[in-house]
Amino acid sequence: MVDKAKVEEAIRLYLEGIGEDVNREGLVDTPNRIARMCEEIYGGMDEDPGVHLAKQFSVTSNEMVIEKDITFYSMCEHHLMPFYGKAHIAYIPQGKVVGLSKLARTVEVFARRAQIQEKLTAQIADALEEHLNPAGVMIMLEAEHMCMTMRGVKKPGSKTVTLVTRGVFKEDSVLQNQFLSMVR
Repeated sequence: MVDKAKVEEAIRLYLEGIGEDVNREGLVDTPNRIARMCEEIYGGMDEDPGVHLAKQFSVTSNEMVIEKDITFYSMCEHHLMPFYGKAHIAYIPQGKVVGLSKLARTVEVFARRAQIQEKLTAQIADALEEHLNPAGVMIMLEAEHMCMTMRGVKKPGSKTVTLVTRGVFKEDSVLQNQFLSMVR
């Protein structure tokens, strides 16, 4: 849970630290705005992805399910700068599927935390594996990192791609290629 009072005080100190006047008109309400923003963009820290993945439906098919182009926004834990992009999810059900919106909600739970893309990719895969018990899971995230585009190396448009495979996807290159061809 975000401690708004601490965030507000930290933002006041930050603004003073960069040489700003915290009492000038444009900045007076900034600490409060930032604290409210933190509740929104870090709200996944208090959420359990299992809540979204609990409602399941029986199926007789064991064909691949893909949800692609799920937009996400997250914060780099190293620089507290945004990274954003698309998540692509595939799983092979074993008698149970989950509503498609629940896959997007699962991405959102983990994206709304300070972290790194590699960990985000694995967290999504782990949650699906734990709660759906599929034969396999494959997750791919493509993201642009503001810590690379706005500062540092300054390479706008560069994308970081992370990929996690679990279960049957781990060894089956045919399944992997089928997924990759469908998300490209």
